[in-house]
Amino acid sequence: MTNTTTLRSAEALGPDLAPEETLQDYVDRLLVTDVMLVVPDLQGRLQGKIFNADVFLERMTSGAEMCGYVLATDVDMRPLGGFDIAGWDQGFGDLRVRPDLTTVRLLPHRPLTALVFGTPLHDDDTPVEVAPRRVLEKQLQRMRELGYQVKAGIEAEFVLYTDGPSGRTPAWEQNLDYGLQHPPAVSHFFRYLVDALRSSEIRDEAIKTESAAGQTELTFAYIDALQACDDYALARLLVRDVAERHGMIPAFMAAPETGVGSGLHVHLSLWSEHDEPGFVHHRGEDLPPLMERAVAGLLSALPHLAPLYAPTPNSYKRFLPRSFAPTRFNWGYDHRGCAIRVTGHGPGAHLEVRLAGADANAYLALAAYVAAMAHGIEERLTARQPCDGDAYQDQASVPLFADLSEALTYFDNSTIAQLLVGKDVVRHYSQAARAELAWHRGHVTDLERQRGIR
Repeated sequence: MTNTTTLRSAEALGPDLAPEETLQDYVDRLLVTDVMLVVPDLQGRLQGKIFNADVFLERMTSGAEMCGYVLATDVDMRPLGGFDIAGWDQGFGDLRVRPDLTTVRLLPHRPLTALVFGTPLHDDDTPVEVAPRRVLEKQLQRMRELGYQVKAGIEAEFVLYTDGPSGRTPAWEQNLDYGLQHPPAVSHFFRYLVDALRSSEIRDEAIKTESAAGQTELTFAYIDALQACDDYALARLLVRDVAERHGMIPAFMAAPETGVGSGLHVHLSLWSEHDEPGFVHHRGEDLPPLMERAVAGLLSALPHLAPLYAPTPNSYKRFLPRSFAPTRFNWGYDHRGCAIRVTGHGPGAHLEVRLAGADANAYLALAAYVAAMAHGIEERLTARQPCDGDAYQDQASVPLFADLSEALTYFDNSTIAQLLVGKDVVRHYSQAARAELAWHRGHVTDLERQRGIR
């Protein structure tokens, strides 16, 4: 199998590398010496090991061992108890991770290194159903059984910080939204980041400075949903790597500052098995039935699935009135105040789901959205009327949860959530949310000290 797997990014690397060559060919020619086997963790970050390429090809193509705690930690990589797949009562044993050899790509920003995504497996070779990539795969399969493929485009925001004499501050202070005159350090960062993305065969569409200090928006091409998440997971790794080389630190937080929100907006549409768009819509017309059922499913089911797209206490600090982040489960035509925005024209019409923030795991957020759309299609749901005024004053729609504790209570006890994503997934990510809440309840914040010490 390895000998027939070509590398996706060969064409991007110059005339010495031919697209038809395999990983074995590159290793034989000493063009690849290391293989990075990665698994997305609960936060959507890539974790794994860097293998000697010869050893990987000889012994690891059928699977390599990784501690199960890669799927049972918080953002600080603290091993957490209470999970079915790993914990102190099981001794945090290993999972076998089988490389998905269709995902192999070269990483030119890390010379002589190739990357491959892996699938965590139990001892009986069945997939670990709670692994984020697997959670999404199951929902995409469910949609395929309904006759549809899912395509997605990810629009990600993050804030860049620098360390200076006065502490950590945004890399620039002014509002540079849509600005084209960037400080030299920012221009250099953009150039190096775009080069790293494209040489890793990640199709970016655009990069821009945003309205908040230090805030950047990166948009990606509209492609197959699973590949879109793989590309975004790798892009986060590249952003951090390139930023650090330029003396900056990226913050993937939903609310990195009071009053500042960074979103992870996901653009979605459904396509037939013959690659025909299912959401064809022209402004002024009623939604086509498939699109209406998808919207209705999102509005009906997403209140039950909030910890999958808003997983931290910080997530809920982004949901502020007049912030371009939603505060209610509503939808509208080209309306950026709504949770669901119908946008695009004709065959390019699609849905933009604006609920997830920068702290979301893209695999889990997209899995929740696909599960909700499938629910609307299966139940033939009808969408309520669109919002055509101030979305933040839309009293006819359901408000978003005030905090993670409220969202967790709803998720943990929801039969709809269990039906849509499975009891194991609900139990696993409920435990992750409880761990987040416990950490925050046990720590005193700078804000508490500022208000309390006078």
